[in-house]
Formats: sequence, C-alpha cells, structure tokens
Amino acid sequence: MPAAPTRDPAILSRAARIRLACFDVDGTLTDGRIHFDAAGGETKSFHVHDGMGLSLLRKAGIRVTLVTARASAAVERRARELRIEAHCAVADKFALVDQLRSEMGIGMDEVAFMGDDLPDLAVMRAVGLAVAPGNAHPWTARDAHWHTVAHGGEGAARELCDLLLAAQGLVDGLLKAIVDGRGA
Repeated sequence: MPAAPTRDPAILSRAARIRLACFDVDGTLTDGRIHFDAAGGETKSFHVHDGMGLSLLRKAGIRVTLVTARASAAVERRARELRIEAHCAVADKFALVDQLRSEMGIGMDEVAFMGDDLPDLAVMRAVGLAVAPGNAHPWTARDAHWHTVAHGGEGAARELCDLLLAAQGLVDGLLKAIVDGRGA
C-alpha cells in the first residue's frame, strides 16, 4: 500500500476517523489570487491533482464539500465537475460545518477542515483534523493539527486527500478499481 504523507501516529489516528472532509477554497484549493476579466467576471485556477484527490475521496465514500465566504460561479462549476458539494457566500463556516456533520449524525472528531486564513480559524479549532496548506497565514497555521508541504492551489488538498485515503486503508481498492478500468 502506498505510504501516507505522514507517519505521525496521532495524525493518522485522526485521519482514520474522518467521514466529512471540508475545504476552504481561496488560498487552499487556489493560490489565493482572484482574477477579474474585462467584463468584471471572476476566474480561478484549480490544480488537477487536487481535483483527482477530491474525486477519490467521494468515490471512497467520504463526503466532500467546498466552503467559501465568496460567491463564486467558478467554485460552483468546479464542484459540479467533481460531483461534490459547494457552499458559497458562507458567512459562518463553523455553523455550516456543524450543520453538515449534525445532518450526517457524526461528531466533530469525524470532520476534517483545510483552511488557510482567519475566516477558517473557528471551524479549524473545532474539528477532529484541522489542516493548513504550506503557505497558510501563521495565525491560522498554528492551530492546524497537520501542515501540507504544498501550497494552496499547488496540490495541498491532494496531500490531505491522500492522507485520509491511506489512513483509512482505502488506497489499494481505489487503485485496483482504476487499473481494472472503472475509472478515477
């Protein structure tokens, strides 16, 4: 079985319990830059490795949701492509994540959240596995249980996805399904 991105037993134990994986968007799934076109439309760049990781989590039965404070057609489109949830224009990320986990009948210890800045701090302090990308703001990063090597928008989310899949023993089954032609 491929190795998890960490060998820390405390992190692996936390990751093994996760049933809901939530991701901030700007600065986590993107590099944090916001681009506007001449017509005032907003564009974002997403890394394909992150998208693959999010899809693998979904296929493995882990609920995946994007949580962003900004209204964004680009985020909604990306979520549709990956067949995952997106919650945009969220004023209180903690309240949303708490509602989602309550609907699932799980505890906060079964929730992972990846965030990079102060709007993510309250939820990161409450979940079972709080993760910060390599370039997270230090005030937020210090409250994370684990930090990725990659920066936001450059594969950080994939590192978390790989950690969850490896810690839960799901990698070999997913790889076999891909090799056997059942897709990624």
